[in-house]
Amino acid sequence: MRRRFDERARKSGATGPQWRTLKLLERHEGLNQGQLAELLEVEPITSSRMIDRLEEAGLVERRPDPADRRAWRIHLTEKSRPVLAELHDIANEMIEAALHGLDAAQRDALVASLNVIRSNMTETRPETKEAANG
Repeated sequence: MRRRFDERARKSGATGPQWRTLKLLERHEGLNQGQLAELLEVEPITSSRMIDRLEEAGLVERRPDPADRRAWRIHLTEKSRPVLAELHDIANEMIEAALHGLDAAQRDALVASLNVIRSNMTETRPETKEAANG
């Protein structure tokens, strides 16, 4: 799905990683570069380069962090809004195509299962803590 989405997203001028960055900023506008890197699960230098490209395209802007003069907060620009709307449409079309044939109960069960899996993979499990401390 990611590969197909990336192919379609490129036609609108955004790569998959750029789309994920824009989407995270839409949900959490004003993140600093470190927070954004953590949410994207990439190294800070990678997120910085991504932000550079998005800034060059006029889709985001860096603003000084009032609490830390060494840090920058990342904000969406008005130019990003139509790009995000187009990418939302692409994502919705792809999700509908992927879930075609599943009724509402099956879709709900799938989402619930995926949420459990995500939680399992992001939580620190007790046995993992013990092994790390062992």
